[in-house]
Amino acid sequence: VGLLDEVEMFHYDSNTRRTEPRQDWMSRVTEDDPQYWKSQTEIAMGQQQVFKGHIEIAKQRFNQTGGVHIYQNMYGCEWDDETNEVKGYNQDGYDGEDFISFDLQTERWIAPKHQAFITKQKWDHNRALIAGRKNYLTHVCPEWV
Repeated sequence: VGLLDEVEMFHYDSNTRRTEPRQDWMSRVTEDDPQYWKSQTEIAMGQQQVFKGHIEIAKQRFNQTGGVHIYQNMYGCEWDDETNEVKGYNQDGYDGEDFISFDLQTERWIAPKHQAFITKQKWDHNRALIAGRKNYLTHVCPEWV
């Protein structure tokens, strides 16, 4: 689900494997980019596979063998049009609780649960991941806002 000012802009349905606009103005993006929804669907399908992997890792870390589990990722930015200050966030949750988040100021990951510490160490050493997150949160995201 993509939100702007708490309004749903688009939605990916994992059953139909399609990303679709939820606002009329989002439907019009294909006027400038006819392949927009196709590319967004491909991105979402890739993320779906990544999330499946994250769930399997989290299940192992929490010593779980079955059941239904939820992995969530929330990211975005806030832009102050008077000061041009950008605040970005990227946080992941597992089964309704904070799992790991990115601190844009320190460019480090924060693991509130000890089960996320291995992931924190791995991601803290992945300079490409950090650079990509920072670029998205400070440049790409504000352009959309």
